[in-house]
Amino acid sequence: MHMYYEKYAHLMISEDFLRTLDFEKVSGQIEDFIREQCAQAGKTNLVVGLSGGVDSSVTAALCVKALGREHVSGYMLPYRESSSASLDDAIEVAKHLQLFWRVMDITAMADGYLKQHEPDASFLRIGNICARVRMCALYDQSAKHNALVAGTGNFSELMVGYMTQYGDGGCAFEPLGNLYKTEVWQFAEFLNLPRNVIDKPPTADLWLGQTDEGELGLSYHELDAILFQIYAESKSDSEILQSGTPPEQLRKVQQLIQTSEFKRKMPPIAEFQLC
Repeated sequence: MHMYYEKYAHLMISEDFLRTLDFEKVSGQIEDFIREQCAQAGKTNLVVGLSGGVDSSVTAALCVKALGREHVSGYMLPYRESSSASLDDAIEVAKHLQLFWRVMDITAMADGYLKQHEPDASFLRIGNICARVRMCALYDQSAKHNALVAGTGNFSELMVGYMTQYGDGGCAFEPLGNLYKTEVWQFAEFLNLPRNVIDKPPTADLWLGQTDEGELGLSYHELDAILFQIYAESKSDSEILQSGTPPEQLRKVQQLIQTSEFKRKMPPIAEFQLC
């Protein structure tokens, strides 16, 4: 069983491929986890990158529940190609949670490198650069406020590597790392977060018109159904296919899991023997 799944492996799944979660109980467990991480690091504050999406919104809400709004800071880090609607949603979430928030445009930082050295970079490379610039900004703010950087990744995206290594994957801990994406939406409902954040199509806002499901090539419901059968039910390929999963979807998910394994590990250290 993979380490990202172990914590909630005892919980059951519904007919809709979602485990039946007691969100009050799970919220308390995650809040305890957040407090433990801070205590172990000797920190009393947290910083969260607020994108206007459901993952960062749920993360921020749980951080506030764990430590209190006075100990959580939210940062919006738009690039010139970023959606203004996403920024509006992020600000709405910050105001809803009543935490300190700040907008810091990263265009000059990212373009300083791109325009001088890589003016022909692809959309994907630009998106990765922006993600890593955001990580740098968040870690600098964490140093300023004696804080840890709370990650916003969910189980679904972590398992298929849908993150930028040392970008949005750069954090001190992952509060949502054992929740499927479809469960994060349910959690947002439980936490009474703004309706627009829950209802809009998920996007990393890497470029104009980009959506997560479009880039993944399958819906989160389809992805979660496959991941659950692999990790929770330990089904064989033939058993997964018998459940109605299209072969091309199973192959795609398996390939994503395999090729992104390096993102879920600390960098390997070479070993040698002294003569």
